[in-house]
Amino acid sequence: MKKLLSILLLIITVTSVNAQDCLLDKKPVQDLVQDYADVLSDVEEQGLRHALIRFNDTTSTQILVVTVNDLCGYDKAEFTYTLGQKWKVGQEGKDNGVVIMVKPHGGKGQRGAFITTGYGLEGVLPDAIAKRIVENEMIPRFKENDFYGGIANGVSAIMSITSGEFTAEDYTKKITYEKFIPILFILFIFILIIIIKASRTRKYANTNGMGFWAAWALMNASNRRHGGSFGNFGSGGGSFGGFGGGSFGGGGAGGSW
Repeated sequence: MKKLLSILLLIITVTSVNAQDCLLDKKPVQDLVQDYADVLSDVEEQGLRHALIRFNDTTSTQILVVTVNDLCGYDKAEFTYTLGQKWKVGQEGKDNGVVIMVKPHGGKGQRGAFITTGYGLEGVLPDAIAKRIVENEMIPRFKENDFYGGIANGVSAIMSITSGEFTAEDYTKKITYEKFIPILFILFIFILIIIIKASRTRKYANTNGMGFWAAWALMNASNRRHGGSFGNFGSGGGSFGGFGGGSFGGGGAGGSW
């Protein structure tokens, strides 16, 4: 009997702890970036936060980014929608809130991301476009463990669409065109290399009084001996006033990996 009581007490304790740890049971945390899964560095988190605060200040649209380890027994869609609704992300009357949820840990299919939109943005950011943003902008980066890159891509696309920089239809066209960009870029680089090399070869031929193709052959031999290369590519807010009372109708879409 004592053993049975001990087991029941343990179950109750674990259940209580899990309930306390569930984000949906907590009071709204007034912050636009909440990295509970700890996948962002301090610098990345702060950069996202400043960008989202500036966007809120200039457009009044509130985008909440949250990473979690536990969905509290919900699926990713219901969890994300419920969080946005309970915390009232967006402005009252405008219902212009967006919640980007990322669950980065777990087995295959247990890792997921979801974007849910407030009533006021369902027409601007329809479910089909939210789905494409998750699948094309975010998950490919997540698969490489680049969580900041995936989240930043998603945030950037949502900002551009909801601010009117381009429409959902424009975004669809952009995705189609982007399929050809790698091919065009490689072709452009190849042509550029040929032009630069031809110009250097012509100058070398004129300086040394020889034919173009003879100079070409000599320069290629020299590059092979000395290991020529093209070098490396490189790159060298205010405060948030709180969520404004927005409402959500369950719109949005997501994906898993």
